[in-house]
Amino acid sequence: MIVYLLILVGTLWFVFFQIKRRRMKKLASLIPGPKEELPLIGVAHYFLGNTEDIMKSLQYFSYSTMNQGGIMRGWLGHILYFLLIDPVDLEMVLKTCMEKDDLHRFIRNVIGNGGIFAPVSIWRRRRKILLPAFSPKIVETFVEVFSEQAEKLGNVLSNAAGKGQFSLWPYLSSYTLDSVCETAMGVKMGAQENPDSPFLSRMNTLLNVVCERIFHLWLQPDWVFNLFPQSTVQKDCIDVLYGFTDEVIQKKRIELRDEKNSKPEADTHYLLDDYRRKSFLDLLISLSGGERGYSNVELREEVLTLTVAGTDTSAVAIGNTLKLLAKYPKIQEKLYDEVKEVFGDSDRPLVKEDLNKLKFLERVVKESLRLFPPVPFIIRKVLTDTKLPSGNILPGGSGVVVSIWGLHRDPKYWGPDAENFDPDRFLPERYSIQNSCSFMPFSSGPRNCLGYQYALMSIKTAITGVVRKYRIIGEEETSPAPSMRVKLDIMMKAVDGYQMGLEKR
Repeated sequence: MIVYLLILVGTLWFVFFQIKRRRMKKLASLIPGPKEELPLIGVAHYFLGNTEDIMKSLQYFSYSTMNQGGIMRGWLGHILYFLLIDPVDLEMVLKTCMEKDDLHRFIRNVIGNGGIFAPVSIWRRRRKILLPAFSPKIVETFVEVFSEQAEKLGNVLSNAAGKGQFSLWPYLSSYTLDSVCETAMGVKMGAQENPDSPFLSRMNTLLNVVCERIFHLWLQPDWVFNLFPQSTVQKDCIDVLYGFTDEVIQKKRIELRDEKNSKPEADTHYLLDDYRRKSFLDLLISLSGGERGYSNVELREEVLTLTVAGTDTSAVAIGNTLKLLAKYPKIQEKLYDEVKEVFGDSDRPLVKEDLNKLKFLERVVKESLRLFPPVPFIIRKVLTDTKLPSGNILPGGSGVVVSIWGLHRDPKYWGPDAENFDPDRFLPERYSIQNSCSFMPFSSGPRNCLGYQYALMSIKTAITGVVRKYRIIGEEETSPAPSMRVKLDIMMKAVDGYQMGLEKR
């Protein structure tokens, strides 16, 4: 009797579920989908492989979307997604569909509700607190940190220069971790001197596990995930990251309390100018209201989000740019000539004024970010039926995959040479995109990346430091369209770990 009752309840639930989704399916049927969609699982079979296979599938769907008018639908199991590359449609989506997709729960489970991944209800308050912390005046003060760490990077790389090809990734991620930890937490991590940093290795492993859960449907239910070894690995990584960050926050609380108690009452008032030489952790504590502001957990969430996002995105962008310079020696030499013009034969450290003079470097970095954006896809949730400027309707309950990869390579907006590496396409007289969303390596709309200026300064400082000292050697590209095997570990990274050689100049 109980079995029959369970079958009846299950059947009724399934029928109700299908009736409720009837409108969604009707609207979805009006938009083209892939021919290879299968019953029940949809396009899930495309994401069965490793992270390189996953990236290949997403690239394939992006190119297919270009030929389908800028929009394509696909079912991932019972979940409906739309892949978009039309910049006009995307502008509306990124302004109106601000809720992150449910797939972000896997990274929220490990990092928390930091500004990038938080639900809108939490994000609004946190964004207001973060905004002044990323003001240009404050961010510019971090150039000194980037410059110091870039000098260390150049010195550490001397041990590998002249010895053939090697993976640059450990060096780059150590540089960005040291830079981010000093600016975000006020802590000198010393990862460049100690490349086996537990924090760095656990962070990279954690991102890989999160990516596996997002694309492998069988790992998504918590009770199933807990049966797999990845669950134990994730817990170990979380323990290391939380332990380190919590200790830093506790020490900072004590330091600020002692500092306040040692000052006269008249000197304890904070003004924005007072923050200019402080870390983001100092700023978050002060701007959120001091002792009555963010809790230690909220501080950990924000600091970890800044650290994870800042470390990986910048390291990937630096690696992609150096790899492209190795593929195109003439462009590399043109950049070196500009660097020589700014610095001459001196070995003085880079200062913020130098970055404004390196115009060709700016174009090289932007073109690298166009072809190989560190975050190639953004996923948003559609809460209610949304009619796009193109006339297509996204049904409530679906998700939107913003393909920055596809958007940046669409000949419709970038011309027939969209696949080519051409930094001069960003010359003022040539750069004439019709919509601001046509180029958005750091997203767009109200939830765009607050740290994009911070990231660009770190990226350009590191590249300058390497190019000043070394000639980057790699397999020269015969085609103007560069090829690079990439994988998706939340960020898009080179499969070979950025293998290249260096020769001292």
